[in-house]
Amino acid sequence: MTMRQRFYERAREALDENERVAVVTAQIGTEAIGEHPRHFDVGIREQLMIGVAAGLALEGYRPVAHSYTPFLVERPYEMLKLDLGHNDLGAVLVSIAGSYDAAHEGRTHQAPEDVAVVGALPGWTIHVPGHVDEADRLFRQALGGNARTYLRLSEETNHARVDGGWLTVLRHGSLGAPLVVAVGPTLTPVLEATAGRDVSVAYLATVRPFPHEDLREAFADGTDVVLVEPYLAGTSAAEIAVALRDRPHRLLALGVPNAEFRHYGTGAEHRVAHGLDAAGIARSLEEFLAEL
Repeated sequence: MTMRQRFYERAREALDENERVAVVTAQIGTEAIGEHPRHFDVGIREQLMIGVAAGLALEGYRPVAHSYTPFLVERPYEMLKLDLGHNDLGAVLVSIAGSYDAAHEGRTHQAPEDVAVVGALPGWTIHVPGHVDEADRLFRQALGGNARTYLRLSEETNHARVDGGWLTVLRHGSLGAPLVVAVGPTLTPVLEATAGRDVSVAYLATVRPFPHEDLREAFADGTDVVLVEPYLAGTSAAEIAVALRDRPHRLLALGVPNAEFRHYGTGAEHRVAHGLDAAGIARSLEEFLAEL
């Protein structure tokens, strides 16, 4: 089961079991979620989708807004800023397709800058799950709160879920070894790329608010940090700088480059083109460590 399929399953259950939950869609997932008095499909009107979610929040509901990443974040960005943020209203935004899962649809369905732009707004919690079960847990958790939460689903998935808190150290290198931080679904290629290397590997699925103290503890006596994110490269680089502001360090920030990739291709082909497959990560890590 994909993250998207599990989300639809849980959304149906939440509508049936929790009178506070309402779901707003924009011509997507309507059949999968099904008809329900608190499921509102507004057609291809993404700005209205966020406005309706804000209105539902004003009435005491826990609204869930859902669409492809660019239509949930980029197109109605002003509504995220004002309807939800300025009015201090809570909602759960659930996106699909991540950075390039829907690359076959063209540039219109790609939004690798989504975490950066949502993170530029105050008061948002941003989850980037790497496994179906993890996405399920984070969605259930978000439904029980009142905050503004962005849950970024993807077709990419790790080979196993990580049961941990904010930042979980999965592999400890020797004293002073580089720390590689894998975000969400980058964990599996990171583990493959670092196999046999003297590095520490940490996993992170909740990137905002960023776990500064957890990173400081994991960084320990090292000097090199490698950050691997499945969206715009460097999105959390400033957060690393804040966490390690009093510690000399080097940072390699890997992710989707800020460039136009004009061939459609598949998600897997885009991952290779961005250097986010195991071979690409290993190559970047090798070059970075050779610069010492």
